[in-house]
Amino acid sequence: MPKAYFCKLERREKAPQLCRLAESWLEQGKRVLVLVADENQAVTLDRFMWTWNKGSFIPHACDNDAVECHDEPVVISWRERNINNATVVVLGRPAGENFLAGFETIVDFAETHAPEALAASRARFRAYREAGFEPEMLE
Repeated sequence: MPKAYFCKLERREKAPQLCRLAESWLEQGKRVLVLVADENQAVTLDRFMWTWNKGSFIPHACDNDAVECHDEPVVISWRERNINNATVVVLGRPAGENFLAGFETIVDFAETHAPEALAASRARFRAYREAGFEPEMLE
């Protein structure tokens, strides 16, 4: 059963947090899937990941059918498929429980920047608890 973690997100911009989380799990030796809303966000995050922190490098690929992603330690995708056999999924958007059940670790956001985003985050937290994913907040 996966373990779910929530990170507090006080601003709408997720890209820096997605990169930071992917890098953190990668440094722990984990393979990571970063799930985003659509192909445009995937391409944008792919470009951002190359330059987001001048002192770091995150080996990654965008799952756009143009490159092989099977061996990549970090993959960015908008599709619910685990093409690189990741054990960690970092959610830039909500995903189905059946898909999430295939991971060891789920990382989601407690979005506090707007009331409706906070309500949706709380609903996902409850749903994860009901699914047995044992959610908790990351510091």
